[in-house]
Amino acid sequence: MKFINTSFETSFGSASQLPQSDIPEIVVSGRSNVGKSSLINRLCSRKNLARTSASPGKTATINFFLDEGFRIVDLPGYGYAKVSKAEKNRWNHLISSYFSGERDIRLVLQLVDIRHAPSADDINMINFFIDYSFPFIVVFTKSDKLSKRQLEERMEHFKDEIPCFSDITHVITSSEKGEGFDSLKEIIESVL
Repeated sequence: MKFINTSFETSFGSASQLPQSDIPEIVVSGRSNVGKSSLINRLCSRKNLARTSASPGKTATINFFLDEGFRIVDLPGYGYAKVSKAEKNRWNHLISSYFSGERDIRLVLQLVDIRHAPSADDINMINFFIDYSFPFIVVFTKSDKLSKRQLEERMEHFKDEIPCFSDITHVITSSEKGEGFDSLKEIIESVL
C-alpha cells in the first residue's frame, strides 16, 4: 500500500455536518502538537497534505483525506490549555459525535509523544477505545528526539503508564526520519 493517491477531501467543524461513513476509515487521534499532521504527511509521502503548525491547537475541525477505497480521518488535537472552554467543549462534542456515529472505523492510530508520559487525556482515549472495543494501536511519535538509551527507558515506563500495554500493538515512529512507517503501512493494509 503506497498512499500516493491521498488527497484532502473536506473538513467539518460541527457534529451536524459530519457525513455518513460509506468507506473504511483510518482515524488519527492524539493530543495537540503530538504530530498528527506530520504523520499523515509522511504516511502519504506528501509535505503539505495535512497542515502542520508549531503552535498547538490549530486543527479545530475533523479533516477527511480520501484515498482509493478508504479515508484517513484527522481528529482535532485534545488537551491544549490555551483555547476557551467553549472551544474545548465544541471539540469534545465533535469527537464524541464522530465516534458515536455508525462509521466503518477499521483502525484508530492513537498518537503518543514518546518523550513524555502519556497525559490524562491520552489515557482517557485509550480507555475509551478499550471500553468500546474500537480497533486501535498506539503510535509513538518523535522517536528521533531521543537517544537509543532514552528511548529504551521510555518504553519501559510505558509498560506501567499505559493500561493493558502488553496487549496493545504499538509502533515507534519518526515522521522526520521515516522510522516505523513501513510497519505502520503494513498494519493499515492488513485492516483494510
